[in-house]
Formats: sequence, C-alpha cells, structure tokens
Amino acid sequence: MKSELISKLHQDFEGIVHADVESGAEFWLARELQELLGYAKWENFSNVLARAKNACENAGYDIPDHFLDVGKMVSVGSGAEREIADVMLTRYACYLIAQNGDPSKEAIAFAQTYFAVQTRKQEVIEQRIAEAERLDARKKLTSSEKRLSGLIFERLEQNQSFARIRSRGDQALFGGRSTQDMKRTLDVPVKRPLADFLPTITIKAKDFANEITTFNVKKDDLRTEATISREHVRNNVEVRNLLKKRGIEPENLPAEEDLKKVERRLKSEARKLPKQVDGLPHPDTDPP
Repeated sequence: MKSELISKLHQDFEGIVHADVESGAEFWLARELQELLGYAKWENFSNVLARAKNACENAGYDIPDHFLDVGKMVSVGSGAEREIADVMLTRYACYLIAQNGDPSKEAIAFAQTYFAVQTRKQEVIEQRIAEAERLDARKKLTSSEKRLSGLIFERLEQNQSFARIRSRGDQALFGGRSTQDMKRTLDVPVKRPLADFLPTITIKAKDFANEITTFNVKKDDLRTEATISREHVRNNVEVRNLLKKRGIEPENLPAEEDLKKVERRLKSEARKLPKQVDGLPHPDTDPP
C-alpha cells in the first residue's frame, strides 16, 4: 500500500474518533465507519456488524461492552429530523468489523492495522501494514508452490522432481546463485526456507513465476521434468529481467526479519487487543 494512500486513510480515520466527555474513553460510530469502509448501504454493513458481534461473543467478551446501540438524530429536510439507529464501538469492535470485511478493499486492509496497533501514529501503521503484506505474500507463495508441486507430482509421479525444478528456478531468478548460495549470503538457518527471509518484492517474484509455470504446464500439456524445468527457468529469467529493468537485482537485496517472528508478533498484538481498549461509556451517556 502506497504511503500517500496510507496518509489519506490515516487522516480520514483520525477524523471520526470520538471521546466520551466524562470518562475520556475513545469510541467510534458505526455509520461513520460504514462510510469510510466503503459500504453504501446500512443493511449490508449490518451484516458485517453481526459477524463482528458473533466473533466478540465467541472470544468470551460481552457484546454490550464493545457494541452499544444508540440513536442519532438526522435531518430529513425542511428543518425536520428523525432518529436512526447507530452503534457505539470500541477499538476492539472496530477491529473485529475490519477483520470480517473484504481485505482486498484498501480501506478495510488499512482498518485492520489501524485498529490493531496500540498507537495510531502513521509510521507505526505503515510498518505494520508492510509486515502484514509481506506475510500475505509469503502465504500466497506457499499456495502457488503447493499447486505447482501437486501438478508436477500428478504428471511425473516423482517426489523429488519439484525440489529440483524449484531449485533451477531459484538459480535463474538470482542470477546464477543457487538456493543454498542465497541462504549462505543472507545467513538463513540451514533448515529454514529461504523465502522466510526474503523481501516482499522477491517473494512476489517467485510466486508470479510459479503461477506462470503452472498455467503453461497445463496449457502446453508438459509431462517431463526436462520440459517443465525449462519452462520454470524461462519464467524466472523473464521475471528477473523485468525486475532488473526497474533497477532491482534479487540476489543483492538484503535479508529481512524472519517471517516466523513477524507472524508471532502480529498474532500477539491481536490477542492483546481486547485488554488494551477502554470500555464503552455508560449507556446513559450521550455521544458528544
């Protein structure tokens, strides 16, 4: 996600934070959050609210502590007003709503991090989003490797064929350096996958090459290790050339933090979140 977009979304989300006059507790209003998350109809957003409430209850928390039904007066024209339903939300409630939304929507992907971190400082959010995107890229790479591995085994019926083909692909992507060469260069533990220490751009490059290989193996009905290997090497070379045109040489990029540590940290943040939010104001307290 680009910094410019993160900056805009940060400003938008900061603009809808409310604070209770007496307790100072922060809260959000569902109808304002609905708009920022891109839901045009309250009815559609209500479905997401319902799923979030279920998640709250399943986690062992009382729904009214995080979702409080309130009424809000709105203008209907000619000076007249009517009351509509709204919901006061804690940060935890907003987090659950974001988790039950469509993460392909940039506003929802941003909200998942915005409501998860202890501080709402933009630089912290940017770092957290970058970590989540890298972790997501790694999961996609794992999926594409499983699909390609399954396809190769289906056609060749040899367990070691995929490992050899993947190794040749890595050598093509990293300019002649083998997987083991790269692990030594990046100081990756012997028994750990290289991909767990690669930057996001390289993880996505490997994933892209896998997807092309899988597609062409099916399209061209390739059925020997030699032909599939040539196809995979060619795809990795072309992906490498594309990166080089943009000034990126995969073998020269530094290692990044172990993704297992990143994943544990993100999960730990999610577990701690309910303990970090204030409860909602008393039901008799009106929103400011």
